[in-house]
Amino acid sequence: MVPVKNASGMGNSTGSAPYWSRLKANQWFNLLLFFIAIYFFIIGIKLMGSGLKGTGSDLSKSLIRETTPFVGLAIGVFATAVIQSSSATTSMVVAWIASSDTPEDIFPFAIPIIIGANIGTSVTNVLVSMGHIRHPPSFRKAFSGALVHDFFNVISASIFFPLEWLVRELTGKGILERLGYATARLLVGTNGSEFNAMEKILDPVLHPMKDTIENIGFQPEIMMIVVGLVILFIALTIITKSARRSIEGKVQKVIDRVLFRSAPTSFGTGLGLTAFVQSSSVTTSLVVPLVGGGILTIEQIFPYTLGANIGTTVTALLAALASQDGSTAATYALAIALVHLYFNIMGIVFLYPLRKVPIYLAKKVAKFISTNRKMAILFIVVVFFAIPGIVILLDSLVF
Repeated sequence: MVPVKNASGMGNSTGSAPYWSRLKANQWFNLLLFFIAIYFFIIGIKLMGSGLKGTGSDLSKSLIRETTPFVGLAIGVFATAVIQSSSATTSMVVAWIASSDTPEDIFPFAIPIIIGANIGTSVTNVLVSMGHIRHPPSFRKAFSGALVHDFFNVISASIFFPLEWLVRELTGKGILERLGYATARLLVGTNGSEFNAMEKILDPVLHPMKDTIENIGFQPEIMMIVVGLVILFIALTIITKSARRSIEGKVQKVIDRVLFRSAPTSFGTGLGLTAFVQSSSVTTSLVVPLVGGGILTIEQIFPYTLGANIGTTVTALLAALASQDGSTAATYALAIALVHLYFNIMGIVFLYPLRKVPIYLAKKVAKFISTNRKMAILFIVVVFFAIPGIVILLDSLVF
């Protein structure tokens, strides 16, 4: 018997299928759902970041001080892990120098904090990868995608941090110190500008949510962190489930053959998106679930994370340029923002030819952690909080 077709031309068996089931199978619906989930994913990160800044900004401001190089590095890691934004840490350092009466004296001590901030910012990626922890194969991929950024920053810091201070001890000034100040002198008088396009996109949803939480009046910072985490993991679940269905066919070709088709395009995507969003934590976290779902590989996203490292320097550069008034303090404030840029450029130039090293380490550690998933929490606590926290505590108690 030939099945009777309905108005859409489909057989009765297909036409009688639940509407929601057919909708979930639709590629374009899943693509729309994917982008909506990304929007709320960013909302979740921003909301959580606002709460963390509210609870941790005073702590971070008190931490940013003149100290020994190694302690300065620990301060950069810890402060950035607390507020989950290297842009916020570097901007605070810029403000610290700009308001100083003796910026030339504290400028060298700010450099290790900037280097440490690069390490601390990758904590968000690792937290996002925890959304896959119940599924070991996906968790292994997602965790490796998160760790590759961390390992790049750690290796880069391990090379250029001691080199900076060795050169300074031998010659009186470090390499980054010289480059940052010399370039700042050339750029003095340049006017910066505010770049808030992303805020305009997010504000219609983000501001009412913040206002509602603040109006409740019960520990608003803590509430923002909790609500942000809930939104983050709900959005992550939707991203993971809709990503595979949404990128089949033409969309997958766009991702593979355009955005991530080669190292330069992947790098450019990371740089441009981070400059727009003004948060490497957000942009690098976006690709973690895609790696976990097998849509992208760790090799594809590695240049993307390097681009994000460059893009994240835009915030502090704009802040420093916008505050130029010709004073010595303003010049040094711009110099420290440029140090962040130069540090990332030097790391990319030196380590990209050796990219197999951070990729290999990320895969190996992720493989071990995926078979010992309880170690994942321990890894986050020890690397981003315990070790730098102990260094800072010992410094404050002993010295």
